[in-house]
Amino acid sequence: MSQIIERTSPVPYYEQLFEILRARIVAGEVPADERLPSELELCREFGLSRATVRQTLSKLESDGFARRVPRRGVFATSPEAPSGWTVQEGFLESQIRHGRTGIETEVTDAGFVTPPDHVAEALRVASDDRVFAIERVRSLNGRVAMFSTNWFPDAVGRTMSTADAVLDGTGSVNERLREAGFVTSGARRLIHATLPPAVVAQHLRIHTDQPVLRVRSLSWDHSDTRFDYYETWVLTDVIPLEVSVAAS
Repeated sequence: MSQIIERTSPVPYYEQLFEILRARIVAGEVPADERLPSELELCREFGLSRATVRQTLSKLESDGFARRVPRRGVFATSPEAPSGWTVQEGFLESQIRHGRTGIETEVTDAGFVTPPDHVAEALRVASDDRVFAIERVRSLNGRVAMFSTNWFPDAVGRTMSTADAVLDGTGSVNERLREAGFVTSGARRLIHATLPPAVVAQHLRIHTDQPVLRVRSLSWDHSDTRFDYYETWVLTDVIPLEVSVAAS
């Protein structure tokens, strides 16, 4: 992994620094319970602002790779091995980072469609605009875990429609978005236990009277452009839902 900040990369600086520091902790270069370099030291080493460094350290804390001790600094920790889907990130990235194997993705449909009303409202597009939709069934060790649909505005959809790895189920939607320059600045997720529509129940191989967790997520970039809206139905007996929380 590169130990420098790529200034031309669409990946935010704090995320790049997070991956560098996380790799050092995982590799044992910074052992558990050893103090990490101070904010000022990290600013000097990587040429970043203090605000960016603080954002990185907060993410290390929230993901379990560091702990803050008042008046002493931030110390490396060994996170517990998680077993679920960390809802703040994409399913595939989450499971790979957690060392999971046996992940399968089946793309059941993909193409340009007229958006449902709630999708048009979320993406701020006209009801007769076209959006690109991709439907996927995700399985873990042979057991269906979730069914999801992502909708993208037309400009983003044109990028996704040519992403062969995404369309054949081997690639990550989030990774392709970042490669195309669509980097998340903010997101909102709504989690609701509800009965699934018939088509969802069919994909999940369950009955329509079985409650399922539905996650609706909207992502936007630094210019407030809404570029990804998804709806995921999760069987939490197969893949638990995890939410990381950092102390304020």
